[in-house]
Amino acid sequence: MNELLRPLEDRLGHSFTKPLLLSRALTHASAVAEDKLSPGESYQRLEFLGDRVLALVIADMLLDAFPDADEGELARRLNGLVRNESCAEVALGIGLDAWIRLGGGEQQSGGRKKAAILGDVCEAVIGALFLDGGLDVASGFIGRHWRERMLNWAAPLRDAKTTLQEWAQGRGLAAPRYEIVDRSGPDHAPNFVVEVSTTGMHSVLGKGRSRREAEQAAASAMLIAAGVWKAGNGV
Repeated sequence: MNELLRPLEDRLGHSFTKPLLLSRALTHASAVAEDKLSPGESYQRLEFLGDRVLALVIADMLLDAFPDADEGELARRLNGLVRNESCAEVALGIGLDAWIRLGGGEQQSGGRKKAAILGDVCEAVIGALFLDGGLDVASGFIGRHWRERMLNWAAPLRDAKTTLQEWAQGRGLAAPRYEIVDRSGPDHAPNFVVEVSTTGMHSVLGKGRSRREAEQAAASAMLIAAGVWKAGNGV
């Protein structure tokens, strides 16, 4: 097992003493069900851990890089850097898609290129690095793959919901309304879909791992649709 994963370990910059951790970080729930393994053999628990480790390390990096930023600015930068899309970009950048273990159905539906799966696997790998090598190893990996995007981050520093509220108010429109239209996934890693609407605009959807994140994504999408923000600049 260790030799099979050696090329990936080289990309991650860490040789695992417990290669089973890395193998588990790459295993999607569809493969677990198909191979009749226990639910704990999927990446979900490691993803839960990796999400928290990533947020901690990025928060520390932000404090060091932006000593004059207030809490609101730091929070918006953090949200943009740890969002699933950012994790998926890192996963593709290091070729994690080629190593993901999927069930046949998920494989055929293009699971290797799905942003949600790529982001989850990236967080699971961070969790595995933390458990196997400690915070220094996890921090090293995060620093190598997030520092440049942190320093070059160009998203608006204002909260999307606040910006949309003020934009609507300035044009005499009704206050934006947010409604949860779907909730899926396990309790420890839920996925929300929120719809936002206001007068004079088509309603749009936003997705996130919390209601707040989904609302922010929906507000960002509406600002982009209205031409207030450019695509790729949402929080």
